[in-house]
Amino acid sequence: MNFPNSGSDRAGSPFYYDNETAFQQWKEKKLSDYPKSIKQLVVHVNDPRALSLLERQQLQSILLKANMVIYDIKGKAEEDKLIPEKIGHQMGIHQLDKNECADEDGFTSIQVVDEGLHAIYIPYSEKGINWHTDGYYNRLSEQIYSMILHCVRPAGEGGENQLWDHEIAFIMLRDENPDYIKAMMAPDAMTIPKNILDGKLVRPDRTGPVFLITGEGRLHMRYTARARNVIWKDDELTQKAQQALREILNSYSKYMFQGKLKAGQGLLCNNVLHARTAFKDDKESPRLLYRGRYYDKINFSG
Repeated sequence: MNFPNSGSDRAGSPFYYDNETAFQQWKEKKLSDYPKSIKQLVVHVNDPRALSLLERQQLQSILLKANMVIYDIKGKAEEDKLIPEKIGHQMGIHQLDKNECADEDGFTSIQVVDEGLHAIYIPYSEKGINWHTDGYYNRLSEQIYSMILHCVRPAGEGGENQLWDHEIAFIMLRDENPDYIKAMMAPDAMTIPKNILDGKLVRPDRTGPVFLITGEGRLHMRYTARARNVIWKDDELTQKAQQALREILNSYSKYMFQGKLKAGQGLLCNNVLHARTAFKDDKESPRLLYRGRYYDKINFSG
């Protein structure tokens, strides 16, 4: 595996702060005909276990433009993790990140949990979740490049998803100051401190860049907006860059999408920036989503 942001990855890439011409050309293409509402991200699907060629092409077309797409399955929603798994397979992603909170099959059931390991983590509560990409605390060799969030039952009240294409966030931050990108690509830009539970080391410190260029030349992002349990590099440029990015994500923008997944809908994405509003659970029909985190990049070649 190529180390992120190194070697041949840099040549001609629009994602490096000093490649002005390449960046401007890519930016113009990226912003051209960009979706104007979350409704433009939706693709209706008849049989998620056997996508038609047209459905797959529609999913890919939106993914290529916005790094995310929402599939909407016709008919009654099923409580079956094979549905998002099959969709993932048809889009070329197979390698699930079987983290400590995942179920035995590698998918994670996102629901309110009052006891056990899950109870200490915010995603399994009714609280809101701040901006982040999934797996920002993973080692660099095990980054989460794609993700599926499949809704079986939405929350009774609240629980809306907020979505930012990380490439758009990159553009806005670079337009403010190209040196901010330089700071965010530093190998020691952001550190997630070690995680210790019951006196045992669950995860050591994880240090790395915020923006990474993969061996295939794609832009990837590892980020969390949380104020605690994150250490930013202690230099003036990095501090200004992370504050500028925080302000971008929290400001009004036509590029930020917000909506609530309905039963039978799912978000398929290249691990874009996402957040969640607080919610109130319906005790008779509690909120349930399935999340799959993948080491694979979504395959557009088939």
